[in-house]
Amino acid sequence: MTAMQIRQAWPDDVSAVAGVYVRSWQVAFAGLVPQHYLDAMDPSREESKWKTRIAETRWPSSGVLVAEAEAGIVGFASFGPSQDTPAIAEIGTLYAMPEIWGTGIGKQLMLATLTTLGQADYTQATLWVLEDNERARRFYEAAGWGADGAAVEDSTGGASLNKLRYRRPLG
Repeated sequence: MTAMQIRQAWPDDVSAVAGVYVRSWQVAFAGLVPQHYLDAMDPSREESKWKTRIAETRWPSSGVLVAEAEAGIVGFASFGPSQDTPAIAEIGTLYAMPEIWGTGIGKQLMLATLTTLGQADYTQATLWVLEDNERARRFYEAAGWGADGAAVEDSTGGASLNKLRYRRPLG
């Protein structure tokens, strides 16, 4: 990987963010989420969600960070107050193009996100991860996250998927 910067997302980043989102889902969740759901994903249908998310940024307590390399945006993370407990931060997404997995960009995005959340005076953060997504769980655990006992069932694509909540202190 050559030069890369992590910065706050801008409105004109929407299509690139949607592209990373779909591409990473199609690879990361193959075998976990029904294939028909993954095959039907389309970046153009995801753009309105990301346009809204970026427009509703309340920096530094909520927003989207992008990892940008010479080739363009290769990863992103979104965060904000937890739905359950607004005093606790929640990382809603952290995705990178599969072609750059293992290069350290995910770690850099995680660090930048945690730094931003610390600037917002959160003291704890949570995120949700599919129980069967071993790669993601190893990544989060290596970054100091751990399951806190909460679990929910997700029905993405018509499948029954267990999601675990991970938590870690900030600061």
